[in-house]
Amino acid sequence: MYANPIEPVALKNVTIDRGFWGARIDTNRRATLPIEYEQLKKTGRIEAWKLDWNEGKSYKPHRFWDSDSAKWIEAAAYSLTSHPDEHLEALVDEVIDLIEKAQQPDGYLNIFYTAVEPENRWANLRDWHELYCAGHLIEAAVAYYQVTGKRKLLDVMIRYAKYIDQIFGPNKGQKRGYPGHQEIELALVKLYRVTGQQRYLNLAKFFIDERGQQPPYFDLEARARGEDPVKDYWAGTHKYNQSHVPVREQTEVVGHAVRACYMYAGMADVAAETNDPTLVEALQRLWQNVTEKRMYITGGIGPTLRNEGFTFDYDLPNDMAYAETCAAIALVFWAHRMFHLDPDRRYIDVLERALYNGVLSGVSLDGTTFFYANPLAAFPEVNPYPGVPLDETRHYRRSEWFDCACCPPNLARLLANLGQYVYSTGKNAIYVHLYTAAKAQIDLNDQVIQIEQQTNYPWDETVRFAIQSEPPGQFTLALRLPGWCRQANIKVNGQAMSTMTEQGYARIDRTWQPGDQVELTLSMPLERIETHPRVRQNAGRFALQRGPVVYCLEEVDNGPNLAHVIIPRESEPAVTFDRNLLGGVSVITGQALRRDVQNWPNALYRPIESPKMTPFAFKAIPYCFWANRQPGEMQVWLREG
Repeated sequence: MYANPIEPVALKNVTIDRGFWGARIDTNRRATLPIEYEQLKKTGRIEAWKLDWNEGKSYKPHRFWDSDSAKWIEAAAYSLTSHPDEHLEALVDEVIDLIEKAQQPDGYLNIFYTAVEPENRWANLRDWHELYCAGHLIEAAVAYYQVTGKRKLLDVMIRYAKYIDQIFGPNKGQKRGYPGHQEIELALVKLYRVTGQQRYLNLAKFFIDERGQQPPYFDLEARARGEDPVKDYWAGTHKYNQSHVPVREQTEVVGHAVRACYMYAGMADVAAETNDPTLVEALQRLWQNVTEKRMYITGGIGPTLRNEGFTFDYDLPNDMAYAETCAAIALVFWAHRMFHLDPDRRYIDVLERALYNGVLSGVSLDGTTFFYANPLAAFPEVNPYPGVPLDETRHYRRSEWFDCACCPPNLARLLANLGQYVYSTGKNAIYVHLYTAAKAQIDLNDQVIQIEQQTNYPWDETVRFAIQSEPPGQFTLALRLPGWCRQANIKVNGQAMSTMTEQGYARIDRTWQPGDQVELTLSMPLERIETHPRVRQNAGRFALQRGPVVYCLEEVDNGPNLAHVIIPRESEPAVTFDRNLLGGVSVITGQALRRDVQNWPNALYRPIESPKMTPFAFKAIPYCFWANRQPGEMQVWLREG
């Protein structure tokens, strides 16, 4: 339970089985979850729980393999919420049985540090992911218990959490350490909420509060291992894992993007439970920095492979963009929590931007292949990461799996849990965050309210709500008016009405009768979006956006040399719905020019001449669906002439 009076409506109360997100969730259930299980089996990740590894095995467990199984279990649990599946549940139970048997007598649970390097338990929190893996297992345990009522995995993780609580803390004999890869903080708050045990919230708070204190714990443990804390640390700086200063003093998003946003999500959870304004103030500063200076138009974050994270303000390269899928997912987690601390539209606007663009681009339309990195421009013959084989980066073709497979199961658990992001309830109010064809049953003030959304959003502008409130009840329906929307119209039972807007939500306050109808129309013109002048990579360029959807050009539709495409200022592109393309999408078409690059002389440079421009009809598709057809160039930011 949130200490804050606003809390999300639980997944079990929301069903998304139609429309845009209904199709994505169905694909996730039918295709993604099964192939991910097969990959877990194929690569040895499930067998590794038997703890029988030896040099003769075809695989060697990795330090973070535990988390891959955990995220798949969590995704399966969410899927079972709306689609009971005896076969899927049996597979999960089999994995849980292996996990239970792998737990050590003292409660410890980790494949690598039990089967491969038992002598190194807790020797390197900075790099070795023990607490990160524990966090994902806790999240899986909580989700599976909440859906099925089965306690086996929950009891396993309670024993492990109690053991961790004995090892870490401020008391004599305890380690004053914290995770090098944050995640356990938010997981411990979930465990606190489901068990009511204060010790788990206290431990989450300890990990948050201790981070960045002096002397740095990571330096102390490095010296204990006989290592130079700087010379032997590839990242070379505590900014990499956000431990450079205490969290309340941090003002810029730095380092590894996934670690950062998981930490911010954990900070938000602790702040919500402890009513700590100092954490909220720090989070708001960090939010402003990332959204105003360090975020792609797609909601992607973390522009560089070097640290899988942030560089400096306004550094947003396109073809070299890293923008890890997990980072966009972590941004969604953080944004959702920020709204429940500070109920403002701006957080959900970013959540929506990331969902429709930087997250969804990470999985193919058929749900079977994945992107780790999500560039905003692609050239198939160019390796964007020197020193990394192109067939490993798969920078323009999605992969079936990865050695570091964090992104596929992370995507699966977010999509399976998407219903939790649609609504929240506050004091006598229901907040509508996301517009999608869905049904919900919401408990508010001891009254059950049913809401059904009918819409073809994001392709159509109109969302219709059918509200059943029996007996009639007085409450506020708060509809998010997205920041991209310049004009919104609202009708109640066919009558146009004006509403009070508060922090970006139109508030309809009335006594609702059974069968009341609300119609919301969000003006959704096609717009040319420019970027801040200090983003040097986008100078003189613009992006096409309609509603929450960012568009791109692909070679398959437009031919090669997309960097030389110019869309004239006077061109007036049109939006049409193509039901035969990519499962049915809105596309943008219009007139453009392409510079002729074929007749260049055999020289690298020449004096400027008037270029020959060839007119052609361009087609732009939603960025999230690129790389689902034959490979080729892709471009988000376009030249204007």
